[in-house]
Parts: sequence; C-alpha cells; structure tokens
Amino acid sequence: MEIGYQDIVKVIRDMYQTEEAIPLHEPKFTGNEKMYMSECIESTFVSSVGVYVDRFEQMVADYTGAKYAIATVNGTSALHIALLVAGVKDNDEVVTQPLSFIAICCAISYCRAKPIFVDVSRSTLGMSPDDLRQFLEANTMQTSNGCINKKTGRRIAAVVPMHTYGHPCRIDEIAAICQEFGIALVEDAAESLGSTYKNRHTGTFGLLGAISFNGNKTITTGGGGMIITDDQELAKRAKHITTTAKLPHPTEFIHSEVGFNYRMPNINAALGCAQMEKLGKLLASKRAVSEEYKAFFEGTSIDYASEPSESVSNYWLNTIILESKSLRDRYLEEINSVGVMVRPAWRLMDRLEMFKDCQTTELTNANWLVDRILNIPSSARLA
Repeated sequence: MEIGYQDIVKVIRDMYQTEEAIPLHEPKFTGNEKMYMSECIESTFVSSVGVYVDRFEQMVADYTGAKYAIATVNGTSALHIALLVAGVKDNDEVVTQPLSFIAICCAISYCRAKPIFVDVSRSTLGMSPDDLRQFLEANTMQTSNGCINKKTGRRIAAVVPMHTYGHPCRIDEIAAICQEFGIALVEDAAESLGSTYKNRHTGTFGLLGAISFNGNKTITTGGGGMIITDDQELAKRAKHITTTAKLPHPTEFIHSEVGFNYRMPNINAALGCAQMEKLGKLLASKRAVSEEYKAFFEGTSIDYASEPSESVSNYWLNTIILESKSLRDRYLEEINSVGVMVRPAWRLMDRLEMFKDCQTTELTNANWLVDRILNIPSSARLA
C-alpha cells in the first residue's frame, strides 16, 4: 500500500493528540525531579561531590547488571575514558562503524588513535560481525604486540560497535570475535539504556560500556554519561582520572597524572535519580508508541525498523526506511514543514573531512541505509 507524507503526519498527530509542533524526542519531567534538585541546591553540594552522584551510579549499575558505574559529564567523555582505560594509546587504531553519531570518532581521536570503519547490518543498523571478521582475517596479523594492521603497521587496540537508535547489534558475536583476535571491546550503548540482547543489558558484553543522558535520550540528566564495567580495577582508574587524577588527602591537592575534569555534577545526578525511578514507565510508553507505528506501517511500502531477533529495544528513536534517497529527502522537507520534526541519519563518519582518509570496508549497507533512514517522533507519552 502506498502512503503519502500526509498519512504519516496524521498518525503522528493522532498518536500525540496535538496540532502543535511535535519534537523528535523531548524529555519528561513528571516525577521527583524538582524535589531532588531543590534538595541538592539546599545542600549546597551541586558540583561533582554529593549523595546523588553515588546514588545515581548505583541505580544505573543495579539496572544494567554491571558491577560498577562511573558518572561523567556526557556520553562522549564516557567513551573517551572507556577507551583510555581499555588501553587505547597514541597511534593505535580502533574499529568502529560509520553509521553513528560523531562521539565515537571524537573519543577515538582524543586518544590520538585512528578509526577504521566496517559495515553495519541492515537488520540491526549496528556493526556487522560478518564484516568485522572478514576485515580482521584479511587485514591483520597476530604478533607479540597484539593484533596488527598489515596495511598500516598499527596495533588495533579496540572495537567499538554502537547499538544504533537503541536497537541491540549482534553483540555476542562481536564479543567472540574480539576475544579471538585479542582486541578490547568497548560498547557504545549511549542510545540503548533499557535495551537487552539475549536477556542481557547492552553495554555489559564488553570490557566497558558507555551510556548517554543527553536531553534527547530516554532519560536525561541535562548533560551526562556513564561508564559501566565489571572490572574493579578499570572502574577505579576511570573514577580516578575523571576526577582530575586527584589523590585523596584532607588538605593538599596532589594529582598523580594529567587527568580530566569529567565527573558528573551532583545537581545533574539528582535529575538522573528521579528519571531512573520512572524508567520502566518511560520504556513502556515508548514501546506502545513503537507498536502503533509498527501496525501503521505494516503492509505499506515503507519499512519500519523493529527490534532485532532475540532483542528488546528501548526504541529510543523510531526509524523508517524509505525506498530511495529522493523520497527520503522529499518526506524530510514535507513533514518538517508542517511542524512535525523528523530527521535523517547522521552523515557517515568516513564522509566527514577529518575521517575521509580512514581505512574502510566497502560499507555497502551503511551507504544504502544513510540515504533512506528517516527518524520520526519518539517521545514517551506521560501526563
């Protein structure tokens, strides 16, 4: 069945019951946010030390099943520190995917490493384990210094797949490949809080995972991120270097190395605690939205991106895949023009000027998807 942009606009307006402008994804503050933030202000502990930081870290650790959680100022800093403590060094290489937000490549660059791009899977929108294996088998060799890229002579220190739009990738297969080739696995779970693969939360399959709490995420702290890991020593080091590498002392300021001022402020964590308390309701509402979309697009010429096999997705951003770039571009203009916000996928990382010379595979799926993806309104519906 053929449908036009007016049909899509109608189902979105009916879903959110408004003729006003509809954002792509807006936060919902319907719980204890104001109370906790007021308590934080009254305590005067509004910066990186306070009870809400500790509480928020424990809540995220408990929810994801990770042993440790370290709160940071944003998801990009969480990725940066996760890569550093995973052992990524100057002149190393990190394998990732081109269909992603730029945070991955920024974090790699902060480590003075260089990205390599392998293709994604159409069924998950995340890294293809098949393409990853083919690249490593064809282009690397094992030495006493680790997995070495035969073309560049550099060590491949890490692999960073992303759970795109909240849909889990085939992360267990990627983890097995990383173990086989002796490469650290760091998960970009920025978009996937609440998503599981084979009954295990995203971000917990690798050595470390990184979550984002930006204003447009499923829950928000305004700006914020979290590193999760089961490794006690890595957790200690991550907390130390995100706190300017300051050694504990009652009066003196002694720093053991060049660290980073990356710790989440207590006032942001207060917001996060209130958001975590209603995460279940937010996820249930977003799933109901996704089910309505799925029913609407079923039997039409438009493909709705449903959760992959053996996965539970948080449906952070609902995604449709159109037949062509020209149709995607037309719908992008037409739907936005009537006050309903939609957006395309990010520009592929290998098409950005600073990463255009990076090594890639053929990227057949990424190039096909980036021309056809359209994200549609995905906010939870809470009173």
